[in-house]
Amino acid sequence: MSAIYMANSYPKEVEKIKKENLPVFLPIGTMEYHSTICPYGCDALVAQGIIKKVAEKIDCMILPTIWYGVSSYAVGGPEKNTINMDVDIFEGYIYNILKSLLFSGFRNINILISHQTEEILPTAAACIKAGKKLTFEYLEQTKGYGWWGDNKNKDFYENLSAEDNPWNWIRVFNGCPKRAHLKGDHAGKYEYSALEYLYPGSIKLERLSETDDWFTATASEMSYEIGKDHVQTTVDEIIKTLKEGLGSL
Repeated sequence: MSAIYMANSYPKEVEKIKKENLPVFLPIGTMEYHSTICPYGCDALVAQGIIKKVAEKIDCMILPTIWYGVSSYAVGGPEKNTINMDVDIFEGYIYNILKSLLFSGFRNINILISHQTEEILPTAAACIKAGKKLTFEYLEQTKGYGWWGDNKNKDFYENLSAEDNPWNWIRVFNGCPKRAHLKGDHAGKYEYSALEYLYPGSIKLERLSETDDWFTATASEMSYEIGKDHVQTTVDEIIKTLKEGLGSL
């Protein structure tokens, strides 16, 4: 299996992705403080790393990673060098990316977020809202106002196929899918393990003594095996969702 990267691809290759309705992936992360032993781009690195693993199993297209997300200053203030995007500005940014893709003809658009794994927090909420808002706008523009209530569409749901289900045109995945019963944390053994598995040498455990951040208490328990299990389980869940025509994780 293989992936093409839109940033260095040509129209012929991109049009093939569209024609065959192959998955298009948009990795989203943050530039956020993850203590003294972890790079700021952890979330984005994990998201794009997971998608690269997906691309080893299925044909797809990978969009350029979004490095600046809605990190908030929950972990630390601006003095920690976190770069935070306002959630409304971020939503508008994502909306315009998705709009370009949807109106270009893509119908298998998949966002992967590796940040804020607790249900729907600002980053996921912004992406979900942008996607659903856009889907309804597109349907109204192409089918007309009242399209769903029109008598000719009374069998709309019965006639839906997995490949032509507008509610699945844009999916939002979480890097720690709940139905896989994976555990998540911030700058702890699970996140560090995933990053270290994907990018060996990323975590500088020798610098752990330089911090008293409470959330790094389990950092020394990180392992290649934990990271491998987390990433591979997430990859399998994403592929299962796509193949079975399911909704977002």
